[in-house]
Amino acid sequence: MSDFRPTFHWLNLNGVHFDNKSVVPPLISPLVDAVARNADLVPAVDSIVKSLGFDTFMYGLSTAHVPGQDSVIYTFTTMPREWAIRWDQAAYAEVDPRIQFGIDSTLPFFWDQLSERGKSPRLDRFLDDACGFGLCSGVSFLLPDRDQASVIMCFNSSQPIIDDVRRALINGNLGAMFTFGYYFHELFMRKVVRAGTPSPFEGAPLTLRERECLTHAANGFTTDEIAEKLGIKPRTAQFHFDAIRTKLAAATRQEAVARAVRERLISVGA
Repeated sequence: MSDFRPTFHWLNLNGVHFDNKSVVPPLISPLVDAVARNADLVPAVDSIVKSLGFDTFMYGLSTAHVPGQDSVIYTFTTMPREWAIRWDQAAYAEVDPRIQFGIDSTLPFFWDQLSERGKSPRLDRFLDDACGFGLCSGVSFLLPDRDQASVIMCFNSSQPIIDDVRRALINGNLGAMFTFGYYFHELFMRKVVRAGTPSPFEGAPLTLRERECLTHAANGFTTDEIAEKLGIKPRTAQFHFDAIRTKLAAATRQEAVARAVRERLISVGA
C-alpha cells in the first residue's frame, strides 16, 4: 500500500507513433515531439494546457482490459499527487461537479465558484478543499471512444470566477481543447490500456464509502439499491465499484466481494 500512486505523474509512451505527422495540428506538436523522443509527456501536456489558458489537466478513463471483465479506472493529471489521494479517499466523486455533470450530459461543462457554491454543504467543502490546490474553476467534457470506454477531460484553473471575458476566451479555445483531448486519449489508450498496463490505483486502500458499497453488495443489494441507501446516483455507485475492482485487481464485482471478505476488509451480514 505504501507504493500507491493514484495517477501517472510520469508518462513515457515508448514505441507509440503517428502514421502521418502531416495531419498533426501545431498545438499537438509538443506532445508528438515528446513521444518521438521517448520523453516524459507531463511537461508537454503542461505546456499545451497552459497555452489554452488553464493551469492543470485531468484525464479519467473507465474501461475493461479484456471483453467479459468489468471496468477499471485510469487517471492522469498534472495536479499534485496529494490532491489525487485526497480526492480518492474523501469520495469526492460523489460531489465533484465535473463528474456529476458528466454522468448526465456529454456537453462541455463550465463551472466556477459562483455556479456551484451553496448547492450542498459537502459540495462547498469540496470547493474549499479543491481551491486550496488551485482547482477553483474549469471546463470538462466527455469524449466518445470506439471501445465504449467512459472518458472525461478536465481543464482546471486557479481563477475562481469565469467572467464574460474568460468565457469568450475558453469558447474560442474549445475546439483546440477537444483536439488535444482526442490525441491524448488515443495515445494513452494505445500504450497504457491496450498494453495491459496496471492502473496506478491498483493496490490502493479502499475508502470508507467503497467498503460500504462492498458490504451492501456482499449482502445481496443491487447497484440501484446501494445508490438509494447511500443517497447517490446509480452511476456514482457504479463508479465506486469500478474503483473497487481496480484497487483489488478483481475482474468482476463478485471476485471483489470474495477477496474483500477473505482479507477481512468487510464483514458479510454487517
